[in-house]
Amino acid sequence: MSHERAAVMAERSELAEVLGALTPAQWDAPSLCAGWRVREVVAHTTMPFRMGLGGFVWEMVRSGGRFNAMSDRVARRDAARMPAEALLRSLRDNIGHPWTPPGGGAAGALSHEIIHGLDSTVALGLDRRVPHDRLRLVLAAMRPRNVEYFGADLRDVALEATDLDWRFGSGTPLRGLAQDLLLVVCGRRLPSGHLSGEPAARFTAAG
Repeated sequence: MSHERAAVMAERSELAEVLGALTPAQWDAPSLCAGWRVREVVAHTTMPFRMGLGGFVWEMVRSGGRFNAMSDRVARRDAARMPAEALLRSLRDNIGHPWTPPGGGAAGALSHEIIHGLDSTVALGLDRRVPHDRLRLVLAAMRPRNVEYFGADLRDVALEATDLDWRFGSGTPLRGLAQDLLLVVCGRRLPSGHLSGEPAARFTAAG
């Protein structure tokens, strides 16, 4: 088993434990994904476990070939029809599932699990730290095209992690935990107090 595959399994297992302790109100709380509650995020991350290739193609056709539109529609549909217990079971029953995103391999699957896990835990104010060895695997693969894909405006900003040796970009320093800076790269706006430096307000949610 590759190091990346073992990391995916460990991340899923730990997230299942975190999700298993959530209250009903937390399942319905907003995540860092705009318009999605925690339950929509979990519905999205577990979607590949319930959808085969034929189903994926059909849903893409229904969404006019637009992946983001398909993902949003299916996440909302599944979150509406599946109770929290069923969503959690979908994760627990698929800790070792071999799914990887197209062209992303196991490292892409790890990024998917970590980023969306943080979408929930950071939004809920839970003090869960992703192990550094997993974060390093994801951060090492970050390229300008990743920033472009997520639409993050990092012009003239230098990301500097405060908990491990990682920097990205050039310009005015923006500091925070490596996992928080990963969310910045992914275009998320973080709760107040997670970031420091002159550009922090640009990447912090209002209110």
